[in-house]
This record gives sequence, structure tokens and C-alpha cells, in this order.
Amino acid sequence: QVQLVESGGGVVQAGGSLRLSCAASGRTFTSYDMGWFRQTPGKEREFVGAIIWSGRTTYYSDSVKGRFTISRDNVKNIVYLQMNSLKPEDTAVYYCAARVRAIVSSDPDEYDYWGQGTQVTVSS
Repeated sequence: QVQLVESGGGVVQAGGSLRLSCAASGRTFTSYDMGWFRQTPGKEREFVGAIIWSGRTTYYSDSVKGRFTISRDNVKNIVYLQMNSLKPEDTAVYYCAARVRAIVSSDPDEYDYWGQGTQVTVSS
């Protein structure tokens, strides 16, 4: 089992940047591919991006491609979401999630463990 704790959320103006962190504890971090999702009230959880266990490959949704970057530090057991050129529509609760190493998925139902979420608010 793995425990995930996100941090780094906050309020930022449009065009600004934030970096979210997700610290993992428990089982070996490299046993997991990691994903980032976001959710707004009344909507389903949306895939933001993912990174495979080694950190060598990343995937992004079209809505964030070119603006967001996912990375991981397998020594510190942390995965990051660097968000640049933020837009008001990026406002959401952001979650990190872990999935036992497999084909990377954008389906939240295929992730095994979740953090508690961190709020990101982008003002116009």
C-alpha cells in the first residue's frame, strides 16, 4: 500500500505558475506509475497527465499539453506537477494517484491509491 499527500496548491493570477508536489510513503515508489487528475464541483475527475515509474515517459491531456510538466524524484519519493501559463479554467482540486506499473491509463478507475487533493484557484 502507498500513502499520497499533495501540497503546493493556492491562488494565482492567470498567466502565473504553481508547482504541486505529491509525497509518497509506504511501498516502493518505483512500483507505481503516477497520475495527476483534477476535479471541479459537479464534474467527473479529469485526467491531467501521468508519468511512468522510471520517469522517462510522460503523458498529458490536450488541455494542458505544453503548459504543464510532470516529473518525479525516485530518491525523495515525490512526483511534481509544474503548471505554467495558468488559466481560470485550470481552477480545480488536483489529485495525485498511483497505479501499479502497467500500461499508463487516463481512467481514474484504474488507479489504486489517491491523495486527499489540493485546491488550485486561478483568478482572471
